[in-house]
Amino acid sequence: MIKVFAGIDESETTKDVIKASAWASARLEAPLTLLHTIERPDSSVKSDLSGAIGFSSREHLLSELTELDERRAKLASESGKVLLQEAKSKAELVTSSPIETIQRHGDIVDSLIELENTIRLVVLGKCDKIRKNKKHAIGSHVETSARRLHSPILVTPDNFSAPTNFMIAYDGREAADNAINKIIKSPLLKGLKCHLVMVATKANEDKRDKIETAKSLLASEGYEVEAQLLNGEIYPILTQYKRDNNIELLVMGAYAHSKLRQFFVGSNTNKMISESKIPLLILR
Repeated sequence: MIKVFAGIDESETTKDVIKASAWASARLEAPLTLLHTIERPDSSVKSDLSGAIGFSSREHLLSELTELDERRAKLASESGKVLLQEAKSKAELVTSSPIETIQRHGDIVDSLIELENTIRLVVLGKCDKIRKNKKHAIGSHVETSARRLHSPILVTPDNFSAPTNFMIAYDGREAADNAINKIIKSPLLKGLKCHLVMVATKANEDKRDKIETAKSLLASEGYEVEAQLLNGEIYPILTQYKRDNNIELLVMGAYAHSKLRQFFVGSNTNKMISESKIPLLILR
C-alpha cells in the first residue's frame, strides 16, 4: 500500500513534521507511517581504546564497552518507541487515516530508499537534532534525500499550518510540464490558489506561450492560477515574489539540463530551504 512517510526524531521540528504529514495524509486519503531511525553508534572509540590499553585489562574493558553499547541501544530503542507513540497520538488528532509506526536502525535516508516502493510522499523537518542550534539550519537528511529519493518530499520548517496557496517554480521544459501533471493528478494541492512563476534572463514569445499553456492546463483542472513571467536571477526573484505575494508553500522540481536543475542541486537550493519559513514540496 502506498503511504505518506514522516521522518521523526527528537528535534524541535518533529511536532511540525507530525502536523504536516497528518495534513498530507488527510488530503491524499493515504495511510500515514511515522518512521524513526536509530543511528548506529560510532565504533571508532572502541577500536582506538583497544590499541591503547594494556593487554591484561583490554579484554575486560572491551567487554564493559560492549555492555555499555548494548544498554545504550536498548535505551535508544525504548525512547524511540515512546516518541513514536506520542507522535501517533498527536497525528490522530489531525487525520482519520490509518497510522502505523516503524522503528529501524541505521540512516533514515537508507531506510526511505529501502521502503520507497511503498512511498507516496515523504515529510521531513528542515532541521535535524544535530543542527537544531544553528541559525537557518538545514538537516543533512534533507539534502541527501533530495538527491537520492525519487519520491516527492515535503520539507517543513517550524510553525507548520495548512497552506491556502502555493507557488510553482517553472521553467517550461518537458520535466517541468511533467511536474505540472503530477500536481494535477494529485489531490494534495486541490483547492489551493496557484502562483505559476517563470524566471528568465530574457523573456520571449516561446516562454510566454509555455507559461500560458501551463496556466491553461492547471485552470482546466479547477485551479485558480496567477501566472507571471519575470526577468532576473532565479533565487532573488523567486524569494521576492514569495514575500510580496504571501506564498505559503513553494513547489519545485529537479529539472534536468536547466538552470533550475543547477539551482536545485547547488547551494541556492540549500539557501532556499534553510532561509524559507514556509514548506517546500520537491517533485522528482
